Amino acid sequence: AAVVIFAGILKPEATQTKKCSLIYIPKIRDNTNDFWTSVISGCKMAAEEYESDLEILAPDKEENIEEQNKLLKKAIEQKPDAILFSPSSMDASDELLKEAKEKGIRITYIDSYTKEELQDLTVATDNVNAGRMLGEYARKLIDKDSKIAIVSHVKGVSTAVEREQGFTEGLGDYADNIVDIVYCNSLYEKSYELAQELMRKYPELIAGMNEYSAVGVGRAVSDAGAKDKIAVVGVDCSQEAINLMEMGVYKGIIVQKAFRMGYIGVEETIHMLNGDAVEKNIDSGCELVTPENMYNSDIERLIFPFS
Repeated sequence: AAVVIFAGILKPEATQTKKCSLIYIPKIRDNTNDFWTSVISGCKMAAEEYESDLEILAPDKEENIEEQNKLLKKAIEQKPDAILFSPSSMDASDELLKEAKEKGIRITYIDSYTKEELQDLTVATDNVNAGRMLGEYARKLIDKDSKIAIVSHVKGVSTAVEREQGFTEGLGDYADNIVDIVYCNSLYEKSYELAQELMRKYPELIAGMNEYSAVGVGRAVSDAGAKDKIAVVGVDCSQEAINLMEMGVYKGIIVQKAFRMGYIGVEETIHMLNGDAVEKNIDSGCELVTPENMYNSDIERLIFPFS
């Protein structure tokens, strides 16, 4: 209950008129990743609050689009009231999603979306804005001659595309200083290796576009003793990310409201199934966290949601 109150998302006046059957298919279920753990926890909390059935089906890797589609096909066969989906591809799941809609299954996107609008509603961070906030902050850490590298997560997925776009916009005329964009396929180890290669080349600043990429970069910079030479900024929060910030490795991170995203995704889906009017696109929000503000009370509640 404290978690929900802190997140500011519980609507005491909300009532449920029917029990709903829901299936959520995230990009991955990984207990080492605080973002996806928090999203799934938020989903489960909302389902419990609204006394609805929720099943989680998840692939073992974010890049495993084929497995995600197999799970989507399985979910359609179970004929739930709604499928909540975090697509790992902009278009690879389109035909299955259309099949679900033809069978009367409602579709909610959480975190990311597809190129074709097949969803009934979307709950996600405004990723262009998140990237822009990070770029504007990163610009303050460098000068006009500084070289910048980006370690992103999965090439072509909507979150990566939009965060890169926003980051570039936020850098302004410093965007010309971006010398490389690489992809770690949301693997800590690959991000670490890519960061090691980048450090041997040029950058004064490396930006990681999700938890896997940012933490991998942070580990590499820390292990190399390069925290005073290379500034690290990123997206997504975890306990390790906070430790890296306390150590002086992370200079700034954009923290998504992951628990809130999952909770609202389920809550609004249930409202929709009960015939209530819902917004089609809901921004679940994000905050810039820096060493200077990380222990402000509001930020503490965001980065330590279960403490």
